[in-house]
Amino acid sequence: MIKISDLRSRDVINILDGKKLGNILDIDLDLENGRVISLILPGRTRGLIFSKREEITVPWNKIVRIGRDVILVEVPIVNEIDEYRRNYLLDEENL
Repeated sequence: MIKISDLRSRDVINILDGKKLGNILDIDLDLENGRVISLILPGRTRGLIFSKREEITVPWNKIVRIGRDVILVEVPIVNEIDEYRRNYLLDEENL
């Protein structure tokens, strides 16, 4: 059995680009069904003075492996997400 405090101390690594995403900030739970829905990780910081940090939500099905020291996840790379939004989502809005 793994405690939440043990999970929070492990590094989360994205296997698509090998980058460290950080440590778990929070865990989204479905209390009615007793399931973990997603992991909440720190994202990019926006702004300079009163900066607000974005959060990265990793759905449970995107967790590849939970190891002794790290948690491996498979999430899209930030640059690819931004490019996808520009090329596809914004084009669909203009139609």
